Amino acid sequence: MIGIIDSGIGGITIFREILKSIPKGHFIYYSDSINNPYGDKTKEEILDILDNIVSKLITMGCTIIVIACNTAGSIGVSYLREKYKKILFIATVPAYKMVYDNNPQGKTLVMATKGTIESEKFLELYHKYDNHNTSLLSCSGLAELIENNKDVSNYLNELLGKYKDIDNVVLGCTHYPLIKKEIKKVLGDVTFYDGSIGVTKELLRVLKIHNIKYEYDKLEIKFIDSSQNKFKEKRFWELLK
Repeated sequence: MIGIIDSGIGGITIFREILKSIPKGHFIYYSDSINNPYGDKTKEEILDILDNIVSKLITMGCTIIVIACNTAGSIGVSYLREKYKKILFIATVPAYKMVYDNNPQGKTLVMATKGTIESEKFLELYHKYDNHNTSLLSCSGLAELIENNKDVSNYLNELLGKYKDIDNVVLGCTHYPLIKKEIKKVLGDVTFYDGSIGVTKELLRVLKIHNIKYEYDKLEIKFIDSSQNKFKEKRFWELLK
């Protein structure tokens, strides 16, 4: 069983990519909307939250867990690997290396939460591949607006107004790919990069290395929302189509 953790439904952007490669897998998607957003929480709070969720998923039979939230992955994956040595963890991080690989000279904007941008894991990645033409933008509250299906137009106009000449946009939160159209209305025809393809490739690599069966007779998905919010569940299945 493969578990997928996100602070809400944003992880659907990664889950949809995973399903392209594992169309008949068995999954548990854990939407932690009661603690959303993670981006403004302390490291200690995030580790405690992850600890509780991982413990639940293990009791439900998960042996491999994808941390779909960039903030949670950047802050918590090393801790989780150390504590739960028998569980395989795959964590997403902002796809900044993809800029280095595809358009290293392009003017780049990294959109992420405060927690992700300040995390040691992301800063290490950023300094390693820094093209010296990059702006880091903390988008406080944006994930929450997307999570609750609110209009983001005014927010984006105010936030992104001074970045009109951007070539690359790194979407450093799993929620952000859900509003690509809205971002393009402000920034124009930018090229987006997110972690969904990289996470999927890493998941497949780990499954193969450990010889883990991941294809069954049919697809099975169990959705859990920590706040038991029926709206979130309805939106999850709509976005999964």
